Amino acid sequence: MEKVIKAEDKRYPRVLKELKKEAPKKLYYKGDWDEATDSGIFENCLAVVGSRRMTAYGRQITQKLISQIAGCGITIVSGFMYGIDAEAHQATVNVGGRTIAIMPCGINLIHPEYQDKLYKEILENKGLIISEYEGNFWPTLWSYPRRNRIVAGLSMATLVVEAGEKSGSLITANFARKYNRKIFVVPGPLTSNVSRGICQLIKEGAEVITGAEDILDYFGIRNKSKNNEDTNKVKQPKSKIEDFIIKELQREPLEIDELARASEKSAAEIGVVLSLMQLKGEIFLEKRKYYLNN
Repeated sequence: MEKVIKAEDKRYPRVLKELKKEAPKKLYYKGDWDEATDSGIFENCLAVVGSRRMTAYGRQITQKLISQIAGCGITIVSGFMYGIDAEAHQATVNVGGRTIAIMPCGINLIHPEYQDKLYKEILENKGLIISEYEGNFWPTLWSYPRRNRIVAGLSMATLVVEAGEKSGSLITANFARKYNRKIFVVPGPLTSNVSRGICQLIKEGAEVITGAEDILDYFGIRNKSKNNEDTNKVKQPKSKIEDFIIKELQREPLEIDELARASEKSAAEIGVVLSLMQLKGEIFLEKRKYYLNN
């Protein structure tokens, strides 16, 4: 027997009822709806969406922002697709936070199916899987944008991390605007294809954020996790070459040869330092370039 909440049910999310004619008449779900509702899962929701073809920067900034935001009790809502969606869900469960996955398919399907581990982790962390489609309904071109209206409708605000010119994330942002919800964006390099949609949203009035605090302030929540982290962290002294590498990577990701030329050191010397910094979790390597792991 499939579990379902109807629009006339008192447990139906209040924020979705505000959508009136666009509100789903039924919501099929996986997870403990009553427990999730009692714990306030629908009270402070943030939609997080972005490119399926996320960059290393997109992954890094999503992990950093969402771990702080979810760690402060904000429920993260997204569409479970690979890329930024999945990264947002994963970052949430990693800190024991609550997240809601809105599916474009029937409630009995896991789509994409290879994300079954993430699917289980969401439920294990007292999250919810929700769909307006029953059974084994297969996703279609029109069910994705229909899904996006629920992502935006459940949330007080929407955060867009990366988006191309024709990204589905822009559809979610448009729904958020239609529902008078706040839209936040993460700035990216102008040379990147996945920054074009972000630039468009900024022109239309979206607010650029510089850290998790911008969103937490909007929700009226203090970033306790950051305060504890700063208090408990014991800073290890860094060598001059480590400081140099950090300053260079703060400007942009670089390959080992570029770092060697800039520091006037050999690639072998730089390589040893980079390896040590990777072991300490300060940087990571992707596609031959080193990135700061902030």
